[in-house]
Amino acid sequence: MSNDEKQRRHWDRHARGYDRQMSFMERRFLRDTRQWVCRQAAGDTLEVAIGTGRNLPFYPDGVRLTGVELSPAMAEIGRQRARELGRDVDLRLGTAHDLEFADCTFDTVVCTLSLCAIPDDRRAVTEMVRVLRPGGLLLLADHVIGATVPVRALQHLIELISVPVAGEHFCRRPILHVEAAGLMVEKHERFARGVIERLAARRPA
Repeated sequence: MSNDEKQRRHWDRHARGYDRQMSFMERRFLRDTRQWVCRQAAGDTLEVAIGTGRNLPFYPDGVRLTGVELSPAMAEIGRQRARELGRDVDLRLGTAHDLEFADCTFDTVVCTLSLCAIPDDRRAVTEMVRVLRPGGLLLLADHVIGATVPVRALQHLIELISVPVAGEHFCRRPILHVEAAGLMVEKHERFARGVIERLAARRPA
């Protein structure tokens, strides 16, 4: 069974309880991160791993939104949320490892709280950059390896269980892949003992 298939099955099983779990995390750790990310989106926008659509209320009017989600169960909840909000979203099933879009398709690419669970985060970032137009904006937010030794030690211990059970990584830094891809980081914030990181990076024109 491929890593994508394992993740698909995992998120299908946990789709119904996802919003409840995320509500607690957002209140405790994320501050205004969803708003911070989504209000910067403009034009043709792709959200990778759109999940249950928790970002949908925060996109500006005029954004033409496409979403990709691995889990059919998560995507169905996302479609229902879009209908309730009156938000027009082209929501497709697919993997972040191999986006179905041509090079330079989108003005903005968004991914929040998902690179931690995508099996190959470097490959996913590479795909996001590929479909981003020159001059386009990549917007990421996730939990990452902490800024202090005690926090990092705890995260490494958590990964002994979280990675094999749920594919959830706590010691990643997506910003390193973004910089390696040649994007210019324009905005960057890290808080909650360094565990939460959000950034806006632009592909050179």
